[in-house]
This record gives sequence, structure tokens and C-alpha cells, in this order.
Amino acid sequence: MPHFIVEHSANLSERHDLKELAKVIHAAAVETGIFPLVGIRVRLYEAKIYEIADGHEENAFLAIVARIGAGRTIEARKAAAKSIFRAVCDFLGDDLNSGHLMVSFDMDENDPDVSFKKNSVRTRLAH
Repeated sequence: MPHFIVEHSANLSERHDLKELAKVIHAAAVETGIFPLVGIRVRLYEAKIYEIADGHEENAFLAIVARIGAGRTIEARKAAAKSIFRAVCDFLGDDLNSGHLMVSFDMDENDPDVSFKKNSVRTRLAH
């Protein structure tokens, strides 16, 4: 963990290089220093069908949910969330001032009693 799950309106890919956005999120997560590299996953999903606010065709959205493992202080989580959100907003640049873009970021902490994982990448990278 963490997993960054990004949902976005299809028209956003016409305005931004979303593969680059995935790299920005990944780098920002690494820079926080609180997430192990081997656990970071960033994935983007395009919503092809959507209706936003007043229905203006230029309206777009980007919604990020970060799912993280338990054990970090609220201060560490808040600092990481703010840092990653800032990197995303910086990437989106002037589009945020267009009056047609909505961006959200939420961080959820998994309950360790019901969260199970296996990771063969961790083993491979350890060698």
C-alpha cells in the first residue's frame, strides 16, 4: 500500500497527459517518505459516461482515493495527502482556473483486521 485509484472524465485525457499524471502521483507518494516504494500503485480509470454540474461539455473531474495501510499518525497522513494533492493540482495548472474542472482527493486507512495482502514484487526487489 498505498493504492491511488484515480477516476476521471474522458475529456480530461484530451487536455492532459494522464500517463504523466500517474508518474506525478507516484513520485509525490515516494517523496512523502511514509510509503514503501514496493507498495505504491497508481491506476487511472476513465469515465466515458458522465454528467457534471450544469452539463457544460467542458466540465471535467478527477477523483483520487488513496487507500493506505494502518499505522501512520494523522499528522503524517495529513502532510502526505496535502503534498500529493498539491502535486496533482500543480500538474493540472491553469485548467483548475478554467471554471470547468473539479478535483478531489480522499485518503482511507484500511482496517488491519480485514486487510490481507501477498506481494511477490517485494521478494523480487529484495534480491
